[in-house]
Amino acid sequence: MPVTSEAGLRAILTSVKTIAMVGASTNWNRPSYFVMKYLQSKGFRVIPVNPGSAGQEVLGETIYATLADIPVPVDMVDMFRKAEAAPEVAAEAIAIGAKVLWMQLGIEHAEAAATAEAAGLEVVMNRCPKIEYARLFGELGWGGINTGILSSRRKLH
Repeated sequence: MPVTSEAGLRAILTSVKTIAMVGASTNWNRPSYFVMKYLQSKGFRVIPVNPGSAGQEVLGETIYATLADIPVPVDMVDMFRKAEAAPEVAAEAIAIGAKVLWMQLGIEHAEAAATAEAAGLEVVMNRCPKIEYARLFGELGWGGINTGILSSRRKLH
């Protein structure tokens, strides 16, 4: 069963240190780019995976062609690919010993999730780790809400 509870998501985001981002882009205005940048700013090491850009760098990290090419252990695989790619990404995540397979917003694949879960991985579908981190750790703000910047309390002089 994919992880959906706040406690489960929080546990994943506090235990994970290294994230492989499948479908990472060097284009600064793509969602994967700013998710990578945000997660890096929160202390995660994010390793980009994109066969079309392998060997290049993005945000200080070398881009790898496949998950198997990454020379360090990976805790979580964050998938920025179409749902049809999920079975292949799940198989690669299992092969490298990842602990979590995270499918981005709009991506759900029950068969890939079941395969990953059967191999012992936790699975998250149709969610963004950037959004969940901000929501669960008090950083989600809009117009000063929950940012600590605006307050209804009067300043004491």
